[in-house]
Formats: sequence, structure tokens, C-alpha cells
Amino acid sequence: MREVPRGIIEATESMGARPFTIIKVLLNEARSGLVLSVTILCISLLSYSAAAGMIGGGGLGDLAIRYGYYRYQTEVMIFIVLVLSVMVISIQASGNWLANRLDKR
Repeated sequence: MREVPRGIIEATESMGARPFTIIKVLLNEARSGLVLSVTILCISLLSYSAAAGMIGGGGLGDLAIRYGYYRYQTEVMIFIVLVLSVMVISIQASGNWLANRLDKR
């Protein structure tokens, strides 16, 4: 919300907008920044879930540790690292695409 220029808020206030309308304008102007923040949040959650899997939380991190590291199956570990990398790249690309679509600048 901080990336919205103060001039837009002043313009809506000068037109006699009520506080609820100002909030709607702020949300409308900050959509691309919010989408990028949610994208970073999703990637962080993916990395934390993989790290939790390494200490017994299940999921892809658990699979990589149990089969790839402990059983010396390097192919499994490399495959899971590639899967995680592809997931991060796809999340980031879709977030950037959506943010560019929503950006008005």
C-alpha cells in the first residue's frame, strides 16, 4: 500500500470520496504489489515446507532426505531439487505475469 503515490489519495479526497471509497482506490492501485507479495509468500512457504520435510515433516524434503541422501540415491535427490526449482520458477513467473497484467503504469 505504501507504493501508491500520495497524489492519488489527495485526488480522491479532493473529489469528496468517503473513507471506504479511498480504501477501495488504494486496494485497486496496489493490486500488482499485493500480487507480488503473495508470490513471495507462496515461494517462502514452499521452501519452509521442504525444510520441514528434512527434519521429519513429510513432503518433498522428507523424500529427498530419506531416499536421496540416506540411501545414497543421488538421482532421487537431484530429481526432487529439479521439481522444487521448477515449482519456484512457475510460481514466480505466474506471479510476475499477473502483476504485470494488473499494473496500471
